[in-house]
Amino acid sequence: VGLKIHAKATLIVRQEKGGPRTYCHIGTGNYHSKTARLYTDLGLVTCDPVIGRDMVNLFHYLTGYAPEQPYKKVIVAPRDMRAKIYEYINQEIEFQKQHGNGRIIAKMNALDDVGTIRELYRASQAGVQIDLIIRGHSRLRPGLEGYSDNIRIVSILGRFLEHDRIFFFHNNNQPITLIGSADWRNRNLSERVELSVPVENSSLQERLIQLLNIALNDNRLAWDLGADGQYRLRQAADDQTEHNAHQILMQQALERAV
Repeated sequence: VGLKIHAKATLIVRQEKGGPRTYCHIGTGNYHSKTARLYTDLGLVTCDPVIGRDMVNLFHYLTGYAPEQPYKKVIVAPRDMRAKIYEYINQEIEFQKQHGNGRIIAKMNALDDVGTIRELYRASQAGVQIDLIIRGHSRLRPGLEGYSDNIRIVSILGRFLEHDRIFFFHNNNQPITLIGSADWRNRNLSERVELSVPVENSSLQERLIQLLNIALNDNRLAWDLGADGQYRLRQAADDQTEHNAHQILMQQALERAV
């Protein structure tokens, strides 16, 4: 296809009694033993037949077996990911106008796509509350009066390298949550094959929202980006409990392992 493939996905087709069945893994991180020990990443394992069919179509396209087909659930760059992001942002603008509950939380490595930044500024000016958890650089300037008042950006720097991409849109209390391989960068949205997948299971949605809130509530590893372009370390007040996102995640992992 002439593009770098940055999507992270595995497709297994298994012959079962009722016929062939698809099993998919779609993730945010590389299949790499060293980075798996150092990076925070997520993956979805699913036998959803619609996602399975989408993945069959994607692999057929990438291998030259068949022309690219429309996708029903997965979102693929450069085909339609940018348009879908804009659609979700604009939905929040409309819900903010109608119900006053527009809300976006996005976690990624970097943000530099001019078109997406423009849409986020529009959403902020409409009153949508936006929290961005961005480990690396951001060309968006938060907290500018009359422009990006409703946007906050935090970077989490600690023991592990923050690498997962999670996207939450309130959608009038019917949350849309996605994970995927792409940051909101021009090269990811326009110049690479990227893949995002909706997480529709309610318990998994709750887990993703919990992960986002753990990062947003951190007061030990968090650096807040100011309107002046400077990062400032967030520190717990004397009467506050310290919240270290990485320590919390490690403790939760230990509890699940017991």
